[in-house]
Amino acid sequence: MSASHQVTELDSGVQVVTETVDSVRSVALGLWVRTGSRDETPAQAGVSHFLEHMLFKGTERHSAIEISEIFDGLGAAVNAATGKETTHLNARFLDEHTESAFELLAEMLLGPTYPEVDSEREVVLEEIAMYEDEPMDRVHDFLADAVFGEHPLGRRVLGSTEVIASIPVPEIEAYHSARYVAPNIVVAAAGHLEHETICELSRRLLAPAVNGAAAENGSDPGAAPRLRFHGKETEQYHLCLGATGITRDDERRFALAVLDSIFGGSTSSRLFREVREKRGLAYSVGSYNDQYTDSGLVATYVGTREDNLEQACGIIAAELERLRAEPVSEAELARAKENVKGRLVLSSESTAARMARIGRAMLFGMPLYTLDEMLERVDAVAIDDVGKLGAELYAAERLSAACIGASEDVCRAAVAPVSATLAAA
Repeated sequence: MSASHQVTELDSGVQVVTETVDSVRSVALGLWVRTGSRDETPAQAGVSHFLEHMLFKGTERHSAIEISEIFDGLGAAVNAATGKETTHLNARFLDEHTESAFELLAEMLLGPTYPEVDSEREVVLEEIAMYEDEPMDRVHDFLADAVFGEHPLGRRVLGSTEVIASIPVPEIEAYHSARYVAPNIVVAAAGHLEHETICELSRRLLAPAVNGAAAENGSDPGAAPRLRFHGKETEQYHLCLGATGITRDDERRFALAVLDSIFGGSTSSRLFREVREKRGLAYSVGSYNDQYTDSGLVATYVGTREDNLEQACGIIAAELERLRAEPVSEAELARAKENVKGRLVLSSESTAARMARIGRAMLFGMPLYTLDEMLERVDAVAIDDVGKLGAELYAAERLSAACIGASEDVCRAAVAPVSATLAAA
């Protein structure tokens, strides 16, 4: 742990983690809750995200307009986000406003009063509708469904329109009371601060948090590989291929970051070069990965017109086979390592990124590595590490697929080079 990282667990169970950055005049503060879409039942699908919206709509002391006016008066940038395993409120502000900003964020987190709930339903329904019109985004949710099946990780964070349109306030309140409890809360802050000040504010302002049980969010995610097709009249076909990946705490995540940079996660990657630069078959093509508590996801995406889809998929299939069968070159490895290291260093210059990194680490019991420790782990990745991981995670028999486009037959023909099983399913 870095000397600039300090951690305290309060008597309530709330954890506080800070990183001091003396060279700035601001503070990035996040109130993190270990709850997200994977903690919902099908009848609650979307309640985590809807609740995040409602945190901004008012408390006993402040209306939604007053909340925005107070933050504006502090010169603060405030936001929130919901994921599959986390929800958090965050703000960046001048160090002199730490107490005022913390006080309002804590009040929002623990004391929403749910005014204007019906108007906010409409806002979230419009967000879902907007998302439905973006196949380039929507296809990734279909891939999660294909990879994880009925497991909650297969559900989208936005949830269902039926639930959002009808879930009553008492059910939202009950979800809040059950999940927003002290053992599920982490206070993370980075910037010009004193650790003991953040601890004292946490003790005082988060005292109303119920000392309940820590989150339990299921196990054994994953399903048999399958093809998930969604018919829609679009100019392009949007196709994802993927499989379960590695967990948050798997030390191979550093090797996976290097592998991803080589395969499709950078502008010099194999997929970008072969599909886009050499042949002009797609504007957007690449790979990505996510990690969760007990599983993960590796994925590849391409969006292209029908005439190019089969050829693009054939190239992806060839590159997947090459990834599984051949060691990467020394030059590729060196370039990918520097790419990953560069991104780590650049993100470390943002207090918001530092806050998010230490907040997630504490929320899931991860080690708080220093920047130098992370860079050392990237440097330690060997060609064999990358090869083993590629062969394991991208094995042909593991891959699922998701596609949005006009014709399912076209999609099945395109994925045939990747997996005959998927094409025939």
